[in-house]
Amino acid sequence: MVNTIHYMIKDSGPLERLFSGNAVAKIMDFLITAKDWDYSQSDIAKNAGVSVRTVQREMSKLLDSKLVKQVRTVGNAKMYRLNKPHMIALSAENFALELAQEQIRVAAALTPPKVKLFKISNKRKAST
Repeated sequence: MVNTIHYMIKDSGPLERLFSGNAVAKIMDFLITAKDWDYSQSDIAKNAGVSVRTVQREMSKLLDSKLVKQVRTVGNAKMYRLNKPHMIALSAENFALELAQEQIRVAAALTPPKVKLFKISNKRKAST
């Protein structure tokens, strides 16, 4: 059985925001977020919001740089995941997490706090 997670990205990831929608950044954002599972190239494409052809084109660079590793084959599909034990992948993950935290701090500073206003009435109901 293939371990999969249906990952929905409502907003872009920290690397994608930094690198202006770059396909490798989208792929890495997804793999860092879903680092506990392995995925086929078509699953990576679907969840990262890029084409399968783009994943096929970029995968060799990610494998060569040791950011991603192939972990097994299921049928004809090669399965990939973030290469967690490798220092380069750990550094990329830490960078993405620190970047996300900084982006949250900046967004929080720019967003005014929501204040709920209550209407206060001094009128009392008359007793009969």
